[in-house]
Amino acid sequence: MKYLHDFIGELFGTFLLVFIGCSSVAVAVLYSAHSGLFQIAMIWGLAVTLSIYATRHLSCAHFNPAVSIAMAVRGRMPWSKVPLYLIAQFAGAFIAAATLYLLFSSSIAQLEQLQGIMRGSPASVKTAQMFGEFYPNPGAGAVAAVSTLNAFLAEAVGTFILVSMIFALSEGCNLGRPSDVLCPLFIGLTVTALISVLAPLTQAGFNPARDLSPRLFAWMMGWGDAAFPGRGPGFLVVYVLGPIAGGVAASAVSFLMEPLMKAKSSCRDVCVCR
Repeated sequence: MKYLHDFIGELFGTFLLVFIGCSSVAVAVLYSAHSGLFQIAMIWGLAVTLSIYATRHLSCAHFNPAVSIAMAVRGRMPWSKVPLYLIAQFAGAFIAAATLYLLFSSSIAQLEQLQGIMRGSPASVKTAQMFGEFYPNPGAGAVAAVSTLNAFLAEAVGTFILVSMIFALSEGCNLGRPSDVLCPLFIGLTVTALISVLAPLTQAGFNPARDLSPRLFAWMMGWGDAAFPGRGPGFLVVYVLGPIAGGVAASAVSFLMEPLMKAKSSCRDVCVCR
């Protein structure tokens, strides 16, 4: 395969990201291993950072369809590569969900038995949230009131900020950016900050592969309607279209800002996937 290194990089990187991140949610639900949202947010940020460091010599380390599409719109990556990246990302996330279930299935079954949760019932959202995401966040309490529009905007705005930071950190014209060695750390910290403030609304996905593949796996493993609650395409609108819209908007803003940066210095993009 001509782009085998890209495929393996995106597959393995997305696997690492989703497995580490979703496992942090799993151990919080199953064992009360974390005492607050920030701990889970920090683990997700570390997962992003480690995944980039582990695989950026193979691919562009996107791990996210919204990022890949935004890069293609911006001209940072040819459209011919996008299908390959998306297949690898969705596959990596699905394998991560399967691995998580392989490790924690006995504990999940025990929790369901102890709390009288029938898998597939509305109550089983408590365990389904280890895989897919839900709005409002099942752990946010009675104060959370989140409409589909509100959830869509939260995912779009969160992804917009994330992708804008990725563009800024990889833009040679940005004289204030850190070195290439440190960029993955700052991308991870961006994810941590965004999860810390937006997770009470939507669990803060910002990544169609991270949400849809584990959600499909949960549906296959018996969660059924609990994995896709409600009627209509609300979850696809929020967790797939929302991040893509935010990423495309970020690419447009980056396009408008680049001439302003170039007017101050001669520069080049430092992360262009050819």
